[in-house]
Formats: sequence, structure tokens, C-alpha cells
Amino acid sequence: MAIEVCSTAFSGLGRSQAKALGYPDLPLAVVRHPFGSLSRAEIRWEAEECMGKIAAFAKQARNDRARPPGGGTDAVRLIAVADDAESVNLLFRERQWTDGLPIVPPTRERVEHMLSRSGYMPNEFIARVAPAFGEATAESIAVNAVMAGCDAEYLPVLIAAVEAISAPEFNLQGIQTTTNPSAVWLLVNGPIVSRLGMNSGINCLGQGNWANATLGRALHLVMQNIGGAIGGEMDRATMGQPGKYLFCCAENEAENPWQPVHVERGFSANDSVVTVIGAEGSLNLNTHSKDALEILRIFAETLVRPSGNDYFLCGEPWLIISPETANILSGEGLAKGDVKRSLWEQSKLPARRLTDVDLNLTRIRRIAELGEVTQDTMLPIATAAGSIGIVVCGGPGTHSMYIPSFGNTRSVSRKVRLNAYQTEP
Repeated sequence: MAIEVCSTAFSGLGRSQAKALGYPDLPLAVVRHPFGSLSRAEIRWEAEECMGKIAAFAKQARNDRARPPGGGTDAVRLIAVADDAESVNLLFRERQWTDGLPIVPPTRERVEHMLSRSGYMPNEFIARVAPAFGEATAESIAVNAVMAGCDAEYLPVLIAAVEAISAPEFNLQGIQTTTNPSAVWLLVNGPIVSRLGMNSGINCLGQGNWANATLGRALHLVMQNIGGAIGGEMDRATMGQPGKYLFCCAENEAENPWQPVHVERGFSANDSVVTVIGAEGSLNLNTHSKDALEILRIFAETLVRPSGNDYFLCGEPWLIISPETANILSGEGLAKGDVKRSLWEQSKLPARRLTDVDLNLTRIRRIAELGEVTQDTMLPIATAAGSIGIVVCGGPGTHSMYIPSFGNTRSVSRKVRLNAYQTEP
């Protein structure tokens, strides 16, 4: 018999996920939250109580005839509603199908148009999206693309992004259900960027560009509506962040002195590629220095952050470097690998700066990599210098950006599948 164990703060998540996976009656053994403030004696008492609940459930075990895990969502179906935007938006608000903003009604005609030149069949299976593991088909993804306001030409990019977030190493289950303020950053490379008119320059992570905004929003609507991560239910973020609405840009390849991200990852320069990154947030990196070594020193010192996940979970931090700064670094003979090695070496954190609880977590999580961790251990921010991500984006100015990672995630890239109508010159 299956039994789910969770804390009081996550009981809603436990019940929602069990229901989504086809086990609405799965027994739930609940323990007190949080653990960090409990004494060892209290933790022992909680553990014994929990074991008693598990034993009681086991005694009344019965055959579970629910469908197997990953049953997914229902097929896309038509719903009759009054023919006006206000009525449609009210319905979507009541059913928690929106991100809190108005949506474009996904009528049959709009969805069919969205699919019409994509090269995908409506019922073509794309992925299962955590934490509900709902079945994402081309049609269900197209529904969310319409809702977000995407043009039809954007759909192959969105589908590639859904494939990428569903890769096991990305750990969407963790990103969607964590208390961390994690969001998915969608980065786009290749000829598709200019074809769709995406912004890779001035204000590339800000407002104003239709493709950036609607693609970023559509991906997060898929994560909510197919993945089931509704705030307060399966999405357990303590505070969240604005990037949970949208977080999308393109790389500024025209002003990049190094290999762009997709070429660095083994794709052709002529390939259109999406990369998804589990981002904890963003932090401005600003220095007016024109000395490469000084810039790297100040950037590295900013990465050192004992309250973030990257050190005790061994993450994959990213830096968005402005073209101006990238050309200073490159102009002094530094390749992208040199920049990564310098940042990795200079951002090592003395283990003593972690709290006792976080230090113990680090000892458990990184023992295979670092061996015994003591107070004097210098903790690297990632397993190796190559695990630091660097992308060149933005317009003129001295501002770059640090993107800490969720920690227990690895970025994933997928090639955009284009059909004959969308083949780039």
C-alpha cells in the first residue's frame, strides 16, 4: 500500500498531487512544520507519531483501483460561455486557469490557427508536466499560447521549451513545488530570434516586446494549467517573484564576442534553440571599471551569498553580461572559459559563513564531490567552472546581472522544430 508523508505546510500539495496522479484517497501521514525550531526530543516524538500513523494505515490497507501515476489531464474540450471577453475571463478566474491577468479567449478558431502552420498534429504528445504530470499535447500547449497572446509563429518555440522543462535533470517538480522564489527563465538563440522580433538588447528582460512577453507568459501558463502548479496549492513558494509571470529574452549574438550559448552546447549557429534555467531571481551587477581583472573580482565577490541555494545545494549560477562589459573582458584576451574559471575560483565561500543547519546540509549533499566539509573548507559555487552559465544580453551600459539558481536543477536546451513554412533562409 502506498502512503504519502509530508509536513502540515505541504499537506495541501500532498493531497493535490496525489489526486492529480490518480490517487485521491491516498493516505497522508502529516507531521508538524517547521522542523528547524524543534528540539531533538520533539523531532523524535514527531517521528514516532508518524510511524504510528503509517502503521495504522498499513493495517487498513485495501486494493487501490485508481488509474496509474501520470494519468495526465483530460483531453482539450469545448466549454460554452457567453461571447464576450468579460464572461470568458470571469470563468477562467473562477477555475484558476489564469495567472491573475486577463487572457485572450482560446476559441476553437484561435487554437486551430495557432496550430495551422506549426507542423504539429493537435493530439501529438509533447511531455508530462510536473508536479501534476499533466499530458501536454500540441493542442493543449496551443491553448495556453492563445491565452497569453502569442502569435502563431511562436508555437514551435513554446513547444521546445515545454520539452526542455520536462527533462528529468531540470527538476521541474522541485522548481514548481518549492518554497523558494524560483521561476523558469526562457533563453532563445539562433535565427528564430530575428524572425520573431525578439528583444536581446536594451531592456531585454523588461516590458515592451510582444514575443518575449507572450512566450514567457505562455510557458508559465503551461506550467500552471497543465503542470498543476497553482499558487497556494501545489506551488508552495513562500513569496514567489515577478519572474513567475514571465522571464524570457534572447541572447544578443550580434554583440557577443564569444560563442553564443547554443553553439557552446554543441548546436549549429544556424539552429534555433531554447534553453530553460531554474532561476532564483536576479541581481544587478554594476561597476564602471574598465579593467578586466577588477571587473571579475567585483563580480565574484557579489556571487558569494551564504543565504542562497547554490553553495549548499551545488547549483548552476548564471551571469548575464552586457555587451559593453563582455567586450572589455574579451578585449583583454579572456575567453568565456577564462571568465568562468576566474569567477569560480574567486567566489569560493568559507564554510564557516553558513549557518549550522545549512553547513550540515552541505556536508550531506556535497560529500561525494568535496569529501569531509569542515569550517575551513572553501566551498565552490558549482561543481566546476564550466557549470557557471554566461550569456551576453542587453544594450549599452555597465550593468550586468547575476542569476542565482534554484540549486537542485540543471539547465536544458532543445532545438526548435520548424516545418517547411517556417524554414529560415
